[in-house]
Amino acid sequence: MQARSAIFKDNAASALADQRLQQALKQVRPRFTGGRARAREALPEFETLRNTARDIRNHTLTNLDFYLERYAAQVGASGGHVHWAPTAEDACRTILDICRRVGARRVVKGKSMVSEEIALNDFLQQDGLSVVETDLGEYVLQLADEAPSHIVAPAFHLNRDDWENRFREAHQHLPADRAFESRQDIMREARTVLRRRFLEADVGITGANFLIAETGSSVIVTNEGNGDLSQTLPRVHIVLTGIEKVVPTLEDTMTLLRLLGRSATGQDLTAYTSFSTGARRPGDLDGPEEYHVVLLDNGRSAMIGTEFQDMLRCIRCAACMNHCPVFGAVGGHAYGWVYPGPMGSVLTPGLIGIEQAALLPNASTFCGACESVCPVKIPLPGLMRHWREREFERHLTPSASRRGLAIWAFLARHPALYRLTTGLAARLLSLAGRRSGRFRRLPLASGWTGGRDMPAPEGTSFFTQWAAYQRKTRKRAVS
Repeated sequence: MQARSAIFKDNAASALADQRLQQALKQVRPRFTGGRARAREALPEFETLRNTARDIRNHTLTNLDFYLERYAAQVGASGGHVHWAPTAEDACRTILDICRRVGARRVVKGKSMVSEEIALNDFLQQDGLSVVETDLGEYVLQLADEAPSHIVAPAFHLNRDDWENRFREAHQHLPADRAFESRQDIMREARTVLRRRFLEADVGITGANFLIAETGSSVIVTNEGNGDLSQTLPRVHIVLTGIEKVVPTLEDTMTLLRLLGRSATGQDLTAYTSFSTGARRPGDLDGPEEYHVVLLDNGRSAMIGTEFQDMLRCIRCAACMNHCPVFGAVGGHAYGWVYPGPMGSVLTPGLIGIEQAALLPNASTFCGACESVCPVKIPLPGLMRHWREREFERHLTPSASRRGLAIWAFLARHPALYRLTTGLAARLLSLAGRRSGRFRRLPLASGWTGGRDMPAPEGTSFFTQWAAYQRKTRKRAVS
């Protein structure tokens, strides 16, 4: 997927003007934030679990090489194969080589954000393979040739009639009078088409929510069961995921699972939580003949030992974006790459470079909602500040902003001059805006007044009020 993060401002403006998208975005708060709040209240130990989960992820990342080696050894012991992929190209090439070796022509995929990250579908299709997404939302987006807009509900930006139109355009067998009056109608139609794809597939590809070093197992969570069918019916199962997904033990995994569903959708657990350990063994009734795990680095190891290591704790629940006022206003496509919202604003610059994603860390109100709901307590606002520092150091910020900050820094280093200047400016603005109480246009403030009015200052400055408060406090202490 080609990154379009560099034009975030243009993307956001288009999103704000898209009335159909704005209608769909209204579903975010009641559907996701309300569900998480109810799930949190129903679990008294929720905050304790968050602390435990944070510590598990920190411990794992500190010892990542050890747990990856242990996981690979356990996969090998269960008859599977681990493939190390330093780059996106390496991962795509490895998967294509497996498909070629087994003579595969048809591939089914469970939901995988990493496959979006490396543009796997395009790569395989260029070699003549048929690749079908089996997650309902991903399938509809594939029909429309669109990218996901959310890491949990990839097609939530579409309204019900959008779904129906996609089916009518792609499914030629549909009679004209076929009605789609409910979600069940949509699922029934998708099931009719996809069940045949599962049975015909040579290779199934899934992501992984967690990799268990203790057992060599991969874990996926879904609400549709498509992940189970993708990994059990085809002859070959390929797991594609990032190196940071490894977890030490089964017990640690259960701790994280207790937080994942509640944080993502408000569920205690998703409808399906599936563990896969190696290929089919003698006596097994089903399962693949071959089991492969492709572990992608693609910039992740470069974050280890830096101020951005905390981002690798992420378990992809999407709670941060569900509670983000910026994401709630513009949706996921505005961020221009695979990972949207606050987690994308930190992760994307780390994976594709701050040069291509400098606007994303600035797409935040710094309200702190993302950090307050993160199940593994990632300090997302602080990490975005670090990226802003990198942006400034590399002279990627606009020259006008740099000049403004330089002037402010000079004044801040001279407190008396700062108070004099800001006090004078406040008085002048107060007088100029006395009649209307606001400014529709203001020199040097077009970035603000282009979208809203600027309130005229009222009363005295904070410095003046604080000095008066201190004098009053001292006077009381003396008396």
